Amino acid sequence: MAYDRTIVVFSPDGRLLQVEYARQMVKNGSTSLGLKISDAIILGAVKPSMPLAVTESYKKIHEVDNHTGIVSSGSLADARELVEYARVKAQVNRVTYGEPISVSSLTKQICDRKHLVTQYAGVRPYGVGLLVGGIDENGASLFETEPSGTMIEWKAHAIGRGADKAKKVLNRGYKDGMKTEDGIKLLLKALKTGEKNATADNMEIVVVRKDGMKTISKEEMKKLM
Repeated sequence: MAYDRTIVVFSPDGRLLQVEYARQMVKNGSTSLGLKISDAIILGAVKPSMPLAVTESYKKIHEVDNHTGIVSSGSLADARELVEYARVKAQVNRVTYGEPISVSSLTKQICDRKHLVTQYAGVRPYGVGLLVGGIDENGASLFETEPSGTMIEWKAHAIGRGADKAKKVLNRGYKDGMKTEDGIKLLLKALKTGEKNATADNMEIVVVRKDGMKTISKEEMKKLM
């Protein structure tokens, strides 16, 4: 009893309950996906629907640098704060070393911050999962960060409430070296499987290449669905 009242106390069975609650918040969020193709990363998400809301005023996919993007599931406020943190780290790297930050280094910075807030009383874990994707000197990379600060690299992955269904589609359809159009089609199929109400109007999809991010328009999505 009361082992979930502070982040720094383990329960008798070796669990940090506040971190587990944060993971549940990620699972409650709308579905987000990422997959690696031959020369790019494709990120996609279903935006939460809110009556009378201006959908352009909130985002699930963010550009960090011109070679890196992030898609989130869970708390949009927590995602926004971590994206701003990541942007600062990316710019500091450019100013200090004269080159863009690698995707793995950027992800480690985010994970370190997530892990930091599991070490002190009086704070709570970030209730958001992130997929960080981009292109650097090592090629295309896709990483997941979750509330504990764990970092895992993936070829394709899904987070959010429809993740289990979406991952089954990705497991069946993913192939190494996929072309851009085939990757977008697979991502759209996985999103629609994970979220029954997914349409071109409430989905976001971007393709991250070395020279920048391209947003897939609603018209392009409808052609590929």
